[in-house]
Amino acid sequence: MEKATFGSGCFWCTEAMFQRLKGVYNVKSGYSGGESNNPTYREVCSGQSGHAEVIQLEFDPEIISYKDLLEVFWKTHDPTTLNRQGNDVGSQYRSVVFYHNEEQKELAEAYKHKLDTSDIWNDPIVTEISPLETFYPAEVDHDDYYNQNSSQPYCAFVVAPKVAKLKKVFADKLA
Repeated sequence: MEKATFGSGCFWCTEAMFQRLKGVYNVKSGYSGGESNNPTYREVCSGQSGHAEVIQLEFDPEIISYKDLLEVFWKTHDPTTLNRQGNDVGSQYRSVVFYHNEEQKELAEAYKHKLDTSDIWNDPIVTEISPLETFYPAEVDHDDYYNQNSSQPYCAFVVAPKVAKLKKVFADKLA
């Protein structure tokens, strides 16, 4: 098993997508990339801690590759908006890949370069690619949030369409 850590806006959205992929296990919402130790959801949402909302997952590279995870990451959010995904605004919602080793760094940088030199996006990719220093798990009430709260308005109007897109675009990678 290997680990991957991604931030692509609200971690409820990101968790809901990645936990549906074959070969992905133990998806956990959390915080990374900031200044404070053991931040709380309230501190991160204030934008003052410097942390991004992220998910950390374990995956079996014999079932799903890190390259495949990067493809899902970049195709399920807008990597050209700085500190924003939809109506979620602030540095805590930034697009970020926290790599665990040099191979992940090289793959993330190559994929970002490929996107930047393509005609897919009108604006440059602003995704941060940084080494993972510390991952702080989010409070337990954020675990499996979409699956437990799918009728909640945010989940119904924001998360559900992203999950539907994932099911359409990545049907071959779903568990």
